[in-house]
Amino acid sequence: MPLKLKKSLQILLGFLLAAVFLYLAFRGVNFGDLWDSLQRVNYLWVALLIPIIIISHWLRAVRWAYLLSPVKNKLSHHKLFSAVMIGFMVNNVLPRVGEVVRAFAIGRSEGISKSSAFGTVVVERIIDMLTFLSILSAVLFLYPHSLDPFVDDVDAVRPFFLVGSIAFLAVFVALFFKGESLFRLLNVLRPLVPRRYEERYQRLVDSFLTGFSVTRRPDKFAMIVGLSYLMYFFYALGLYIPFFAFDSLVGHNLDFGASVILLTISSIAFAVPAPGALGTYHSFITVALVRLYGVDGITALSFSIITHEAGYIMTTVVGLFYFLKDHLKVSDVAHEAADGTTV
Repeated sequence: MPLKLKKSLQILLGFLLAAVFLYLAFRGVNFGDLWDSLQRVNYLWVALLIPIIIISHWLRAVRWAYLLSPVKNKLSHHKLFSAVMIGFMVNNVLPRVGEVVRAFAIGRSEGISKSSAFGTVVVERIIDMLTFLSILSAVLFLYPHSLDPFVDDVDAVRPFFLVGSIAFLAVFVALFFKGESLFRLLNVLRPLVPRRYEERYQRLVDSFLTGFSVTRRPDKFAMIVGLSYLMYFFYALGLYIPFFAFDSLVGHNLDFGASVILLTISSIAFAVPAPGALGTYHSFITVALVRLYGVDGITALSFSIITHEAGYIMTTVVGLFYFLKDHLKVSDVAHEAADGTTV
């Protein structure tokens, strides 16, 4: 199948998924009750999400500077932030394309290889996964009653999460310091790759190696780890603060541990290739609040709308501002979408 046709079908699938999950999220909802619920929200608490979202994305940009330091030192944090926001904005419309456009944007503004930039984005995703899993394990150990909806005896399973948090942190450290060697082993598998995919496979391996070249700079490790955990703290805070905007959520055992559990579920929603997690986020978060914490359906859906739209609108508006400011064109996005990850 031609690459452009494949990409077009993937984008179409994303919109179909969004439509299906939006239908599931709003099916049978009394929109009068939903409107009343949204009117009762204390939007002063919701307004706090604006600085939280900006800070979390700024921290991502600062961490990206450390990952890119072997490629170019002293990168502009403002330009990195611009590229990050452009990437999120594009992902709100074209899932999976934002990461490539983001690499293109910083490559153009800072004069570095798009392939090298994309390699660091791939590594960033791996770091994100390990950071989050270690945080989740640690929070479930510290806030065991967040597990009440899942298990009967939280004390019996609590030690496993302590071990899990330590294990994921250990994998994080090992991958950081040995990741480059690990991905060099992928070259051994190259003879097994079909000839027509050899070039793409090699570009992918080279991207990994470029991304992990930061491991030659162990002095950067502490800052990368610290920024990773701080960034995810703000992500969880972005789900915890809105609890206070809903009077009807009082008494539902929604502590900070619950916000981390919701963050886990929202991460799954964002992994589904729907643009900006439209529909998937609303469905998953609503179901989680209803089934895990006994929240009524209308309040749960209102919470999902408020938290999703706050982030969606913020990233779209700021990303579009930088898109226009940096004189990017829709044709640039179309070209990157057609290229996909074959940088």
